[in-house]
This record gives sequence, structure tokens and C-alpha cells, in this order.
Amino acid sequence: MRGRRAPMERIGELIPEAARRLGLADELRLARARTTWDAIVGELVPAAAGASRLARLDGPMIVIETDHPIVAQELRLRAGELLAAFVRAPGGIEAGELRVVIRPGPATEPGPGPRITGPG
Repeated sequence: MRGRRAPMERIGELIPEAARRLGLADELRLARARTTWDAIVGELVPAAAGASRLARLDGPMIVIETDHPIVAQELRLRAGELLAAFVRAPGGIEAGELRVVIRPGPATEPGPGPRITGPG
């Protein structure tokens, strides 16, 4: 005679609880937010895709790092649109401010940077 099996659960539903038990809830939240940011930038500012990264969540503020001043400017100009999309997205969080900082990195080596163009 076999015992009764527990109902099956999706792994995506189990991960947050497992992360919490292991003390990794904040890291999981940050990883999800980073993935969400990358997807939103890829959709709304395709020319800047891969040129920025979510560095940290600081209360209601998300801090974005980029290696290129032109990308920083574009993200700042579109902050309202990006924040609204981020809040609505499944992996996003309630954020009220977007801070963009320029951090020198490998992308600042000589050579062409990302090319941001207007609509059309």
C-alpha cells in the first residue's frame, strides 16, 4: 500500500520560501530585479541594452550603473517610463526613484560606445 503524495508544486513557487529559509531572500529579490531591469531596458531602450546594470535596491530607489555617459543621460531622460515599467513588471518592485551613476569599467576602454538614436 502506497502513502498519499503531496500535491505537486511548481519549482518557481518553492524557490522564494527556500531562499528565505537559507537567508537568501534579499539576494533572490535583487537577482529578480536585475533580470527585470535588463528585460525592460532591452524593450524600451534597445540601444542601451547590456550597457547598464541594476547595482542595488536602496529603499524606494533603484541604483543603476553604466559605463557610458550617453547611456546615463538616456536613462535619466526616460526615468519615468522606465520606473513605471519596472513597477508593473512581475520581477519589479515598488520604486519611486531612479538614480543613474557612471562607473568606469571595461566598456570605457578606447573604442566606440553604445549608439543611442532617436525615434524613427
